[in-house]
Amino acid sequence: MLQISIEQIDAVLPQTQCTRCGYPSCRDYAAAIIKDEAQINQCPPGGDEGIIKLAALLNKSVVPLNTQHGEIKHRQIAIIEEEKCIGCTLCIKACPVDAIVGTNKMMHTVISDHCTGCDLCVPACPVDCIIMVNAENDTWSKEQADLSRARFQNRGQRKQAEIAAREFRLKQQAELLTK
Repeated sequence: MLQISIEQIDAVLPQTQCTRCGYPSCRDYAAAIIKDEAQINQCPPGGDEGIIKLAALLNKSVVPLNTQHGEIKHRQIAIIEEEKCIGCTLCIKACPVDAIVGTNKMMHTVISDHCTGCDLCVPACPVDCIIMVNAENDTWSKEQADLSRARFQNRGQRKQAEIAAREFRLKQQAELLTK
């Protein structure tokens, strides 16, 4: 029996964190594959190459992409039409890799080198000022995937720290009110 780890499967995935596979992150998809809860053909950004790599790693047959999860297409990045942006920050909250910068009621912009093309920011935008365009380079390197994974993990850790800090403040306030 093969002893494959979640990390080995996760390393093959493109780290777009797009959720198209039906899981909240590439790592969660990798865990589902290990548990036989997901098939190796649910990642459109990984394309045929990703399916072939997963099949080889897991000693499974190559199968075509399950199109219920999307289509294989040219790598894309988000662009914010700045003249339309109202600075609502919803796109910033939606971006899983912190590739969008801006502040409340100010124009936002996408750091194109960090954008994974997940397009999670598009439905979050109430004024439809975000468009997806083909990236200049269709390849997504291992270095870009590793950076994307790190940015996703850092964002998750920051969010957890923010929640813990908020809960601590609320607890302190409650204690002050009961004195």
